[in-house]
Amino acid sequence: MRSEFAGGRADKRGVTPARFYCIFRGSVATPIQHSSQVGARLALVAGRLVNVPAACAIYLKLNEFSVNLEFETEPKSLAGSDVTSSNLVLQQARILQDQFKELYGQNARVYCAPGRVNLIGEHTDYNDGFVMPVAMDMYTWVAAAPREDTQVHVYSRNLSEHAEMDLRDTNLHLQGHWSAYVLGVAASLRLAGQKVCGANLLVEGKVPIGAGLSSSASVEVAAGFALLAASGLSVNPVELATICQRAENEFAGARCGIMDQMIACCGRANYALMLDCRSLEFQLLPLFPDAQFVVCNSMVKHDHAASGYNARRADGETATRILSGEIPGVRALRDLTLMDLERFSQSLTEVVYRRTRHVVSENARVIAARSALERGDPELFGRLMRESHRSLRDDYEVSCPEVDMLVELACEQDGVYGSRITGGGFGGCTISLVQRSQVEEFGRSLAQRYEQATGKKSDIYIFQASDGAREALQ
Repeated sequence: MRSEFAGGRADKRGVTPARFYCIFRGSVATPIQHSSQVGARLALVAGRLVNVPAACAIYLKLNEFSVNLEFETEPKSLAGSDVTSSNLVLQQARILQDQFKELYGQNARVYCAPGRVNLIGEHTDYNDGFVMPVAMDMYTWVAAAPREDTQVHVYSRNLSEHAEMDLRDTNLHLQGHWSAYVLGVAASLRLAGQKVCGANLLVEGKVPIGAGLSSSASVEVAAGFALLAASGLSVNPVELATICQRAENEFAGARCGIMDQMIACCGRANYALMLDCRSLEFQLLPLFPDAQFVVCNSMVKHDHAASGYNARRADGETATRILSGEIPGVRALRDLTLMDLERFSQSLTEVVYRRTRHVVSENARVIAARSALERGDPELFGRLMRESHRSLRDDYEVSCPEVDMLVELACEQDGVYGSRITGGGFGGCTISLVQRSQVEEFGRSLAQRYEQATGKKSDIYIFQASDGAREALQ
């Protein structure tokens, strides 16, 4: 088993040994110990069961660029898939490769990065808190080939538009334009000291835009991966995630946290990722074998850069500044307890107090959700989801009537453990935890009742938990 980045996709299939170690030194992944692979790629769909390791924990420390993967050998039954999903990935990659040849007259390599759905832990990432996303099998695709100059040319299949830049110019003004998510990454790679060369890129996004499924981070990570590979370079996944976050913050104008880029880089099929957004340590947690997470799109689009997203981040910074003067050791809202908050609540305005209460209580819910996954307790996980939605609706105020309706209708149905808004909010999607035997009826009934209540047709995504960014054709 090998673990690589940019020069080749990470092989993240199941392993039978007790331990595997890989140390990233600079930009090179060096295997220290490895063992045999077993089985096919794992993915999450209804109805099929495969055996995989009972527990998997991955911890990654940014200061050492080290990864420690530990696997127990006793098998656990998880939901799996046949080769259908892999075949679709290959088909899409070949189509894009042919389109690139027609557009640029070059042969291209093709890369993909997934969207994500956050199971729990909303608006905690930019407060140094905890999150628990899953990479989805919806991808942004980038075909790429190097140029002999310092130009980066990109064509969007979705928009039928072209954009370009010179890599020597990192003083770009791209806010409000789609190219910020691609050219901003190229500029950020240069600013980070990566000597990327010119490249031709063809981009096609399959992650729904404005649905809260992280289409922007998917574009950024796929583009960054492609630009590095076209230049014969590689970086470790966490470094690429931070570079892509910088692009979204500085060039796209959205002050997002690190979660979306991290899951696009580090996701693993069949697992949720619990991330500490301060240390960037993360743990992979197996999903429930008998329950399925289902995403429902309200069809109400949001726009982080033009909405209250940045305002809520500013509220958190205000609370941190005030409370750090009252409580030693407070660097972010992550460092507060609810007892701390209540003790000094009079120091905050009502709005800032409620914003802070959401973040502090949500961090506690993520920690409890980890225990629910480890114990295989979907009832507890569902209760935490419902609590999270109430907090996001009432304290953080990022929901909307349509999303609230979706959550309410979901929780009324048989076999549903819990439901909540997911993503940045102000529209977008919900995520529900549903008994596997009830998933088909759940999707049919929810879509019907939501349309009757709102006049909108909801898209229902019964997704597979995917691996992170990788080369699609090898």
